[in-house]
Amino acid sequence: MALTLFTRRPEPVEPKAVEPEPWPEIGETWKPEGVTIAQRYYNQAHAVVLVYTTDDGPSGTYYSVACLGCHYVTAKDGERTYSTRYGLADAATAGNEHATTCRALPRDIPARPDDDTVRERLHAWVRSARRRDGDNQLWVSDLDLLRLTLQRSNDWIVGVLNQLVVDEPEILRIERSQYSDYTSYYACRLPEN
Repeated sequence: MALTLFTRRPEPVEPKAVEPEPWPEIGETWKPEGVTIAQRYYNQAHAVVLVYTTDDGPSGTYYSVACLGCHYVTAKDGERTYSTRYGLADAATAGNEHATTCRALPRDIPARPDDDTVRERLHAWVRSARRRDGDNQLWVSDLDLLRLTLQRSNDWIVGVLNQLVVDEPEILRIERSQYSDYTSYYACRLPEN
């Protein structure tokens, strides 16, 4: 009996620490191209509400809000008359307010579309912006609400728009500023019937 008390026992083998798997369905590790996520909120059913930006614009950084549960997206404060785009504090407030009232279940994260699909979406966006009364100025920031489904950088989008100007000048034209490197895009006027 005394021998059993003093026998050597093998060292216990501790199990390897297993990293928790990310939960992509709630957007926890999702970082779509062309978007910088500033804040995340959970709604009542644990869907994620994102506050994100796409670019530091010439007059500041603007933010958008999107819910990965329902189809809520916003980039403008309808109650303001001057600068209607969200700053970070206003976007955070809008995201938090939406998260406290939304009960939508988490949706699947949008899959990254292939380049041809995104090109076709951008071409359709330009065509839909054409008017009969004149050329319509387009801003890359107008695409902010679609950026979670486009999942492309501003440089990539500008490249597609520049190629569209070359391929179909009757649809889209460019004006370059003579004072800076700023470029403006215009959806060309629809032809008269």
